[in-house]
Amino acid sequence: MERESSIKIRVTNLHKSFGENHVLRGVDLEVHRGESMVVIGGSGSGKTVLIKCIIGLMQPDEGKIYVNGFEISNLNEKEMNEVRKKFGMLFQWGALFDSMTVWENVGFGLRHQTHLKEEDIRRIASEKLALVGLKNVEDLMPSELSGGMRKRVSLARAIAIEPEILLYDEPTTGIDPIMADAINELIVEMREKLNVTSVAITHDMKSAYKIGDRIAMLYQGKIIEVGTPDEIKNSTNSIVRQFIEGRSEGPIKVVDPSLLVMRPQENGHAEKERRDERK
Repeated sequence: MERESSIKIRVTNLHKSFGENHVLRGVDLEVHRGESMVVIGGSGSGKTVLIKCIIGLMQPDEGKIYVNGFEISNLNEKEMNEVRKKFGMLFQWGALFDSMTVWENVGFGLRHQTHLKEEDIRRIASEKLALVGLKNVEDLMPSELSGGMRKRVSLARAIAIEPEILLYDEPTTGIDPIMADAINELIVEMREKLNVTSVAITHDMKSAYKIGDRIAMLYQGKIIEVGTPDEIKNSTNSIVRQFIEGRSEGPIKVVDPSLLVMRPQENGHAEKERRDERK
């Protein structure tokens, strides 16, 4: 019972397919309360699908997801919206609204999930922006920001509603190595200051080692190994070793890029994902 109460998120036998593409094939994962879990895996391994199932942006075909001991995998949209209030999410490309100012973007969740006045929303937005190291940017538009600043604004939006759980989708994608390290530092800082549970997905091992208490490797639709950064670094699993060392030779076969071109039905799914990011 004590062990169960320490688990914040539990995923059991999770399956998700898109047509004939069986992406998740029985994922099992436990994330402890206050822990920073990092899920690693190659492009197309299903990392983003997993995280979107956890937050309810995608419905699994089979399996169960528990948050705080309650199953959320079969909730209706109204019930799921209540659960989502526990989550903050940093999307891979930020998913900022180009037509809104910075502070309006940060306050988006507050505007839709609370009855706060606009002046209070702006005040909270400014506080959260300062927390991620941004000041005097409230009235700028997203197009006026650098890639690193956009990431920070997105993070400020994710923490504005004071979530219990933070989800990070490829947090260092699209920014230079120095800014990536700054974002990693910020993720560690947010966890310590806000006392949240976090799940990050990435193929950036430098980031994974820095922000993770534990790292889980997703391969062919299943979690094949979980361990601390040191345990993963010293893994004897040939698949894990090839991935963390970035070698083209090994059991993981290099996919021909031409095979990654989406079929028409997949294009429709990709468009739906972009709409989901703006929910």
